[in-house]
Amino acid sequence: MPETPGAELRPDARADVTDVVCPATFAKALAALEDLEKGRILEIRMNDGEAARNVPLSLKDEGHQVLKLRDNGDGTCSLLVRKLAD
Repeated sequence: MPETPGAELRPDARADVTDVVCPATFAKALAALEDLEKGRILEIRMNDGEAARNVPLSLKDEGHQVLKLRDNGDGTCSLLVRKLAD
């Protein structure tokens, strides 16, 4: 279902992976997505830097839709991703 322009994206679930570093960041994010139904949105809170660069690309490569990456201003960022692959 397409998003309404200007509408706030609301996650169906959240995962905080700030306690690990790459490549474990991606592994934990992928595991959190596995718990969701196809089409649902996950918000992933991760550390800036390597994770913020690599996790969105890796999730896209796995067949998921990266919706938004937001800087939280505290050394972390939040990634919104829609589960598309099983």
